[in-house]
Amino acid sequence: MDIVSTAADLRAALAGQRAVLVPTMGNLHAGHLALVQQARVHAGATAAPVVASIFVNRLQFAPHEDFDTYPRTFERDCAMLREAGCDLAFAPPEPELYPEPQTCTVQPPPALADILEGRFRPGFFTGVCTVVLKLFNLVQPQAAVFGKKDYQQLRVIQAMVRQLALPIEVLAGETARDADGLALSSRNGYLTAEQRREAVALSRALRDLASAVAARRSDWATLEADAMQGLRLRGWQPDYVAVRRQRDLAPPAPGDALVVLAAARLGSTRLIDNLELAAAS
Repeated sequence: MDIVSTAADLRAALAGQRAVLVPTMGNLHAGHLALVQQARVHAGATAAPVVASIFVNRLQFAPHEDFDTYPRTFERDCAMLREAGCDLAFAPPEPELYPEPQTCTVQPPPALADILEGRFRPGFFTGVCTVVLKLFNLVQPQAAVFGKKDYQQLRVIQAMVRQLALPIEVLAGETARDADGLALSSRNGYLTAEQRREAVALSRALRDLASAVAARRSDWATLEADAMQGLRLRGWQPDYVAVRRQRDLAPPAPGDALVVLAAARLGSTRLIDNLELAAAS
């Protein structure tokens, strides 16, 4: 696996090849590696190179969030990417990606980006879309892989690609989980041992909510409120628990394919998760 840190070296390494891109912020876990392996399979027919980016993007962190303390594990990340079959790691320093103040930004659709995560993290998806578009421009991939664990992010990126007519296929990777059901996340490492045992309650709350919806209960506001209260009683600080339509995260109508989503703090660690439900027959 080659490792490059500049746009010039990236372009030289790719030499016009249409790669498959896996954007990451590093501090990798098995979920990221599954995305790399998915990219490897997708690239197989054309022998396209698989590129993983490693960049902690300041633009998507609010001033009170964990940009400065976000774990940087570069050597370990590179070893894991190499083992997973990645061909090229692009790890630019911040001045390479942002050589001047990034005053030109991408404003995602408010109806999709200003709800749920966007409500509690204003500007987050502007930062995500801006860096992803910049990576797309640098790598010029034929496809890019994003995990369903960040479900709203996936939908926002899909909308950006669609509306800007980018010649890139956005591939969705399934959420990777620990044996007890906790969604893998780089921020799980912030949890104490006691908090890690409790953390699985978030996925359980979503499974219970999904079961109630699958049983044809449509009093979604009541179900959401009950799920949030259940988390509060266990010591969580939930931001939201929501039942939404999969394709655009709008409030659902009968017959829609649904997704249940949640974000909550356990101690100082904020976790997110979601589960998709099949459309009602």
